[in-house]
Amino acid sequence: MKYHRLNAELFVKNRARFVAQLPPRCIAIFVSNDAFPSNGDALHSFKQNSDLYWLSGIEQEESMVILFPDHPDARYREVLVLERPNELKEKWDGKRLRVAEAQAISGMSTIVWLDQLDALLPVWVHLADTICLDSNENDRKSSWLRTREYRFIDEMQQRYPLHQYCRAAKIMNQLRAIKSAEEVEVIQQAIDITEHTFRRLLSFVKPGVMEYEVEAEIFHSFLSQRATGPAYGSIIASGDRARTLHYVSNNQPCLAGELLLMDFGAEYGGYCADLTRTIPVSGKFSKRQRSVYNACLHLHNYAKGLLRPGITILDYTEKIGEEATQQFLKLGLLRKSDVKNEDPQNRAYRKYLYHGISHHLGIDVHDLGTKTEPIRAGMVFTIEPGIYIEEEHMGIRIENNVWVTRNGNKDLMKNIPITADEIEALMKK
Repeated sequence: MKYHRLNAELFVKNRARFVAQLPPRCIAIFVSNDAFPSNGDALHSFKQNSDLYWLSGIEQEESMVILFPDHPDARYREVLVLERPNELKEKWDGKRLRVAEAQAISGMSTIVWLDQLDALLPVWVHLADTICLDSNENDRKSSWLRTREYRFIDEMQQRYPLHQYCRAAKIMNQLRAIKSAEEVEVIQQAIDITEHTFRRLLSFVKPGVMEYEVEAEIFHSFLSQRATGPAYGSIIASGDRARTLHYVSNNQPCLAGELLLMDFGAEYGGYCADLTRTIPVSGKFSKRQRSVYNACLHLHNYAKGLLRPGITILDYTEKIGEEATQQFLKLGLLRKSDVKNEDPQNRAYRKYLYHGISHHLGIDVHDLGTKTEPIRAGMVFTIEPGIYIEEEHMGIRIENNVWVTRNGNKDLMKNIPITADEIEALMKK
């Protein structure tokens, strides 16, 4: 890890929250992600199973977390399974965790080597009535690749067909959506790194700079601040390319007079930041660009005022759509007849704002959480309205991360420059 070790109490509390939701005599087992091959003997960069990380802080492959709060032997109520260190393998692939290191990271006292597990696991399972297994149930999942957790489900159901089974994902969806104060502290560290990077970019961007040069500055700044790296592929889109929501080619020049949309965030301690700012390449907004930018900022602040406990994402989005309609009328993008004759299932404003306004944020950039149930205190969301005008080759998006509180929300990015005047002043410097 590049980042400073997190306080293990964060993971201790996460496990306590999880086991409190388990039925009696239930054993819960979490397995690490696959190490995926790319070509030849190379592997893709390893990314840990988010649920396993949330419970333990362990990023190493070939690891498992086993929780059995009703086990009669207290030693086996929390077990961390790791690959046994091998001197020859370490010469090739690097150091593996030792017992004391794993205990310090996770706060778990019982460490079992993976090659011991076949002798121990059947004994534990025989004491349980229910087996709780993990699965990837993120609503944004688009791949049906049969990953390790699903293969493990198959294996367990074949070995123990008479046990009852339950879904850890159903519990995790509720728990991970509500961030503890300790988790928000880590998110804030990722945000602070992202803020420092953005301020650097304001003095770096100028006509003629390549999008990939901006991306390189981001990566350099993140690593120099102990971030793991980008939380996702940075979107550096100048001019008309800003209308492509997930533009990642980042291979074109930023031209004088264009706007540059930058959507990027650091990952620190396993948690993500997600920032978007749109700035003038030449350092000054044109009159029209400023008008559209201010309309987008108005929608951003309007959304921030709505995002509080009790509202659902669906109602929240609908209200923002109403306000977007009024803003687009003022900008001359819509006519009253467009609104009067709009399709209720594809409203007129959607021509210029064609994505959602907010998503959950945490260990995953698109973190676990519901879209249909009321928002609750403790959730962390992005707020990211955009305005995309094909006829004007312009795309603007403004995004901050907020922590929902009992009475509203706290903007975790409140210190990051956001107004047109602030951006112009810093670029001038």
